[in-house]
Amino acid sequence: METLLGRQSPHYKDLSPLDLAFVGDGVYDLLCREYLVESGSCPVKKLHLRKTRWVCCQAQAGALQAIWGQLTEDEQSIALRGRNAHVGHVPKNASPADYHGATALEAVFGWLYLKGETARARELFLLALNHMEKEDRAHGNPA
Repeated sequence: METLLGRQSPHYKDLSPLDLAFVGDGVYDLLCREYLVESGSCPVKKLHLRKTRWVCCQAQAGALQAIWGQLTEDEQSIALRGRNAHVGHVPKNASPADYHGATALEAVFGWLYLKGETARARELFLLALNHMEKEDRAHGNPA
């Protein structure tokens, strides 16, 4: 697959789960941003606040749980590699379980992107989005 820079992507099978998560973090963030901007114009501060509710350890770990049954066997395998990866530290605002869950989700998105399966990444994002929007409504967060 050709990357956005016009280069061949690295061989995704040789990358560590943390490398995949590093790429997947950007992919997931971009999908969130794109969705929010397409949802209608509003002040950037509101866009940022909503995006940060969705692109945080707790939300991403919850999204992974919500879509787990929709993942293929290979995607689940990548997620498990990401979840079990040895991370250097866990941010103080996140639980270890949520941090590992978020890393697992990001690894899946990085893996899909590097394989050139952007349609599948979009499909999974929309499933995760459905979960995140339900969570927002349940907690009284504005749209």
